[in-house]
Amino acid sequence: MTRQHCDVQHEMKNNKTCREAFSQLYHDIEQQIVGQQSLVQRLLLTLLCDGHLLLEGAPGLAKTRAIKTLANSLEADFHRIQFTPDLLPADLTGSDVFRPESGNFTFNKGPVFHNVVLADEINRAPAKVQSALLEAMEERQVTVGAKSYPLPPLFLVMATQNPIEQEGTYPLPEAQLDRFLMHVRVDYPDKNASRKILQLVRHEALNSLAQKAQEVSQLVTQEQIFTARRETMQIHLAEAVEEYIVEIVETTRHPGNYGQELASWIRWGASPRGAIAIERAARATAWLAERDFVTPEDVQKVTPDALRHRILLNYEAEADGVTSQQCIDEILVSLPAP
Repeated sequence: MTRQHCDVQHEMKNNKTCREAFSQLYHDIEQQIVGQQSLVQRLLLTLLCDGHLLLEGAPGLAKTRAIKTLANSLEADFHRIQFTPDLLPADLTGSDVFRPESGNFTFNKGPVFHNVVLADEINRAPAKVQSALLEAMEERQVTVGAKSYPLPPLFLVMATQNPIEQEGTYPLPEAQLDRFLMHVRVDYPDKNASRKILQLVRHEALNSLAQKAQEVSQLVTQEQIFTARRETMQIHLAEAVEEYIVEIVETTRHPGNYGQELASWIRWGASPRGAIAIERAARATAWLAERDFVTPEDVQKVTPDALRHRILLNYEAEADGVTSQQCIDEILVSLPAP
């Protein structure tokens, strides 16, 4: 047996192991987050795409629980930060502390130096605190004083926000929103899922489900995550599908070329991060479906979550009740898929 043949077999074995690990991860999370299959898939897409995720939904829809469940299933450090109006930037990044015994300053790392960071109710902290995450989310480093400190290779920010309460909240600026790979809206579960949730909570109260999860679950290692990420980037993307992605984003920037109705709605379109987010999420969708190529349907599935927070509407559209989701739906309907 040649060395090349051995390497191919080894790669195929690792590929199978990664797919099995993510399949089991999906199953484990789905068992604890009932009736939110789309949310569970978006969590895995964000993990595969090395991006950040913003979840928006009413209280009690398992946003925080979903993120904690994902983090507990990974071989990674997890930290939850409760955003409040009195939070300071140093509470996230850390700060220099003077040591009298040595006469020097030493840097104490803040909670952002973890693999998975849950920014709970991120819109409850003022802008100066939100901005402390800008460098971390984009550059994967934190600068304090004259020195920069790298973040871990596996670093995800998963944030939640409540769309109902507006008092005491600070809307995220566009620059902050653009750093999230996807903005996912979490809706209420259906009647059957609600019944299963009641049963799930009863089992957890008796500790039976928690004990079972500890017995059967296996942590997904960081090596498996990085391997899976490399595999998603090797998924074939046809030139026609790539052009389709570019055309979708271009429509948000120059809506007048595609219809007067869109032009009357959109004030600012998506940045290049929008196209990058669609492409990477579509690749990850194909990988999770065990395909080696991206389809236009993959693109259409992830486009709303990738562009929802990147399209700014004008005042007239907002007054008429038009939403960014409505704009995206119109774009996907009007543009022919390859």
